[in-house]
Formats: sequence, structure tokens, C-alpha cells
Amino acid sequence: QVQFVESGGGPVQPGGSLRLSCVASGSIFSTDTVGWYRQTPGTLRTLVARILMSGDSTYYTDSVKGRFTISRDNAKKTVYLQMNSLKPEDTAVYYCNYGMSPNAPWGQGTQVTVSS
Repeated sequence: QVQFVESGGGPVQPGGSLRLSCVASGSIFSTDTVGWYRQTPGTLRTLVARILMSGDSTYYTDSVKGRFTISRDNAKKTVYLQMNSLKPEDTAVYYCNYGMSPNAPWGQGTQVTVSS
């Protein structure tokens, strides 16, 4: 069973940047889609971006379009989320999982805190 491990979060000032990494253990196939999700206390976990592990197909939720970029390195079984122009409302715990049906076990996530 694939498990995903997230890293790269931390505190950052508004307007700053962070790059999150998601490493998959187990087999990831070119037909799989991997996504980044985020969750704040008392809210549901929501999809931020996802990428097909082959080709150029990506999806972004409206609130991050133009600021976040998802990318992948298949050889490293790693999916990245480059986050630029961060806003306080981006503060959340960020998780990765399958991008269409997130049925892998959820990892610990990585905390992103945007604050001055």
C-alpha cells in the first residue's frame, strides 16, 4: 500500500515562498494522480492541486492559481508544491494523497503558517 510523507512546511511571512515535498513509498504509476490537500482546524480537508504522474495535466483550486505550482519527479517518486506569494489564509496543515480518490492512509502532514 502506498504511503505519502510530507515535508517542507514552516513559518513564513506574507508574500514569502515555500516548497513542499511529498515522497511516496510503494509503487506509483504513470496513470496515478497525486494531489496536495490542506486542512485548518474545524474544517474539511480540501484539494489544493493535483498532477497526473505522466504528461502535463494539472489542476489548481481557484484560490491558489497563479501562486502555487505542482510538479513531480517520477524517478524520486516525489511531488512538489511550490508556493509563492503566500497569504495568511494559506495557513494550514498540508497533506498529499492520491489526487482523484484519496484512499491512501493520511500522513502527518506538514504545517504551513503564514504570519507577520
